[in-house]
Amino acid sequence: MTKKLECILLIDDDLEDSFFHKIVIDRMNIANCVQVAINGLEALEYLKDGDKPTPELIFLDINMPKMNGWEFLEEYKHLDPQQKARITILMLTTSINPADIRRAQQIQDVTGYNTKPLSLEMLTDIMEKHFPEYL
Repeated sequence: MTKKLECILLIDDDLEDSFFHKIVIDRMNIANCVQVAINGLEALEYLKDGDKPTPELIFLDINMPKMNGWEFLEEYKHLDPQQKARITILMLTTSINPADIRRAQQIQDVTGYNTKPLSLEMLTDIMEKHFPEYL
């Protein structure tokens, strides 16, 4: 790999899933840091903090307390367009509900929909599709 992503943000209230997904990401050695937010509200606070690295990749769960994935995306629309231009958002959820998949496909900021768990193969496909210059 020629270069790494500066940061990946996992937005998921299931800490076991986030722990496992961080292991997969670390194993591929594709990011300098992996941050975890346990809900959409915490993720928005992270993104608005100018002292923290802006993630190039966000994995977003749907079902979370305080602010779920859909609510996060609604608020995400209001962030600085220059900041958002550098971010790829992929849904990473347990939901296989066709209505959720269709809804995600209709949101401009969402570039993909994947079901948990994150695997090495899935992450390789994501990198090839969205970040080929990093391979």
